[in-house]
Amino acid sequence: MIKDILARIIADLQAGRTPSLTPADFPCFSAQATEGNSHVDPSYLDVIAAGLTADDIPTFERALRAMDEGDLAWLGFKIVYDADEAQRNTDNEVTKKYGDVGSADGEPLVFFCNDAKELAASRPYSPRDMFQMKDVTRGPSMHNEQFEGLTWASVPLFDQVHVWLLGASDAASEVAALADHVGFAVTVVDYDPAYVSEQRFPAAKRIVLPGGNFDALDTLSAAPDDYVCVLTRGHMFDPEGCVWATKHHVHYVGMMGCAGKNDRVHELVLSSGATEEDWERVKRPIGLKFGAKTPAELAIAIVAELVDVRYRQRYSEEARERHEKSLGR
Repeated sequence: MIKDILARIIADLQAGRTPSLTPADFPCFSAQATEGNSHVDPSYLDVIAAGLTADDIPTFERALRAMDEGDLAWLGFKIVYDADEAQRNTDNEVTKKYGDVGSADGEPLVFFCNDAKELAASRPYSPRDMFQMKDVTRGPSMHNEQFEGLTWASVPLFDQVHVWLLGASDAASEVAALADHVGFAVTVVDYDPAYVSEQRFPAAKRIVLPGGNFDALDTLSAAPDDYVCVLTRGHMFDPEGCVWATKHHVHYVGMMGCAGKNDRVHELVLSSGATEEDWERVKRPIGLKFGAKTPAELAIAIVAELVDVRYRQRYSEEARERHEKSLGR
């Protein structure tokens, strides 16, 4: 989310104007995100906007401060499609934990929540509302639509992790789709436009290198927080990919391939000026180990590893231990 959007909403509310909220600004309300859900569609943003008042300014100000501080935080939305049912519907014998009160009211609500579970909202919320407000920060959560009459959505207030796919192989195509689905920003790089096509990579940024090889890769720059997956077709340009990733000191770099091929890549990487320390930073083979063979299976293994790397990057060991303990693991 762009801070300018939050600042504009605050200015509108301060001036007594109804702000304009669009799916481009809040993609959890996009046609793609709401497809197949008869309870919500992009037009619900108009309902939310119409209900905002000056009382909501502190919520947006807290969201803006979280972005300035680099906090793991979200802006969330309570979506009501049956006000009476939303307030009447309570826990059953399985979920009996949050009392005998349903939602606090039958009105939509914009709220703030960060990873420390700090909440900010303009109106009181019930214990069950609080549970779902915290839970929706996990994205499409199992509890969003647990109760009739309402559902929940959220957008992150922090940047997506950028994943570079070096090579437009079949495995890369599968990785791009799955990585996008779990919240990564994906860029695919290759020299052949027939492979770097919108049909193969509909959700990714696509870069076609000139010259029929990967020599022009050096014209691109990666950031230290980026992840790089070296997946060139036939492994022909894996050395160039590994050298590029280590030169930019990215947070994670992985390469697909067997031990024999990787030994040869190792030689070529060192001959290109990389160090043994650089080579040891390359995860090889890329992906979690569970017997994946096909491109789709390999994509699951690779993206699962990316999710795990992101989890460890964002959360301390103590926080991860608390999470695992809460799951009974």
